[in-house]
Amino acid sequence: MTAPQAEPTTRDRLTATALSALDQADFNARLGHVFEHSPWVAEAAWAARPFASLDALHGAMMGAVVAAGPDATLALLRAHPALAAPGPLTPDSVREQGEGLGALGLTEANAAYAARFGFPFIVAMRALPDPAAIPAIMAVRMAHDPAAEKAVALREVAAITRFRLHDLVATEDSLTVHVLDTARGVPAAGLGLTLSRDGAVLGRFTTNAEGRCPAPLLAGPALVPGIYEIAYDVAAWRGAGDPGFYDRITIRFRVDPDPGHLHVPLLLSPYGYSTYRGS
Repeated sequence: MTAPQAEPTTRDRLTATALSALDQADFNARLGHVFEHSPWVAEAAWAARPFASLDALHGAMMGAVVAAGPDATLALLRAHPALAAPGPLTPDSVREQGEGLGALGLTEANAAYAARFGFPFIVAMRALPDPAAIPAIMAVRMAHDPAAEKAVALREVAAITRFRLHDLVATEDSLTVHVLDTARGVPAAGLGLTLSRDGAVLGRFTTNAEGRCPAPLLAGPALVPGIYEIAYDVAAWRGAGDPGFYDRITIRFRVDPDPGHLHVPLLLSPYGYSTYRGS
């Protein structure tokens, strides 16, 4: 296995698509540090490329962890530092632990946890609104049986590494939609929509069983600045005899340079609808 090299700065971030095009050495140099002292995760995930999104990349990395088996996952958990413990930390752990954990007096709790489960207590610090809650969280998790706690620890690893990848992977310009039928509490499947820019039709699409389109409506260089409209053919979707006030709903919005990921949800009911810019 190769050791991870210096971490890229935010100025060097690549999209998931661009990362997919790297050879294994360059891929691991950029992402080998994401899983604590475990560059083998990036090495294994590289074989699953191409990655359509950050989520797909993270899913491949977590899949590599699970596929590696119980001994490898235990070694991965043991590679994490104890909270507020003395000794050198990786740059990622330094950023995540921050300052002030020493005041929580975790030394004895850390030792008791490690003695019970065989690995250090792991929690996604960036998901905690208040680090002062850590002792209470530890107390709850100490009551778990070892198998259940190992599963919890792996979920925390998943959260930690998702945050780390978010810092490293650039968002690719894309436009996506999601339509929910709020009257029935289900996705709006089979709803036709038309995408236009500056008055010119760019394409026609239909939502799938999840209320989404299988791929972005536009992605990459195709998502240029302009005034866009998404027009939903609600009347055809509802069908004859189905109550509803709207026959066609048009959402008009502006796309600026370097838009990133634009997500346009539609919450639809027979007599009203709402929309917002999502992510």
